[in-house]
Amino acid sequence: MNKEKFQLVTHKLCPYVQRSIIVLQEKNIDYIRTDIDLSNTPAWFKLISPMNKVPVLMVNENKALFESAVICEYLNEITPGSLHPKDPLEKAYHRAWIEFGSGILDSIGGLYSAKDEVSFNDKRIEIRSKFLFIEKETSGTPFFSGNKFHLIDAVYGPIFRYFDVFDQVVDLDIFENLPKTNAWRQALHNRLTVQRAVVPEYPELLMQFLRERESYLSQFVPVDGAY
Repeated sequence: MNKEKFQLVTHKLCPYVQRSIIVLQEKNIDYIRTDIDLSNTPAWFKLISPMNKVPVLMVNENKALFESAVICEYLNEITPGSLHPKDPLEKAYHRAWIEFGSGILDSIGGLYSAKDEVSFNDKRIEIRSKFLFIEKETSGTPFFSGNKFHLIDAVYGPIFRYFDVFDQVVDLDIFENLPKTNAWRQALHNRLTVQRAVVPEYPELLMQFLRERESYLSQFVPVDGAY
């Protein structure tokens, strides 16, 4: 097993952080988690993160890796087994759909930031259309391409988690009549490593974040403790 010491610098709501944590757990890697406030980043963080973003993985206290894709690939490479398929074409296929997942996160950001009903519905339809593509590609078995958990599943777990919270306040109809996608979503919801990638108060923190956006979606988010 690797002898490196790992510290992951995180934010409690960041889906890219969640990817990294899921991989750390799936590969049984010990690490220290350090949460920071991105609206008031500490001086030491600015010295290790040239993009001023999380996650950042500190390796042996002297080497900083940034960008979740880089972090996840590194963690996968230094440990036994692989979270990628062995076949090169299948691996590339997974990586392509991982990038597609990052595009969905961009659309989700547009959804919760939309200021009016028209732009909100445009984003909702855009996200729905992306999952229509996914419905044709996913396997219909527990995970994206079968019974084995892969890195691509670590990417989509945090995506689906957003909708676990959104569903409490608004009916988006994103996953209506998408049985394979819904089965995948449920399997990831049940996966312990996905569950443990966030702090217990994640739903409340996300609700608070949505309330403070002053967006179209914000009006549907109830006051503290009302949902």
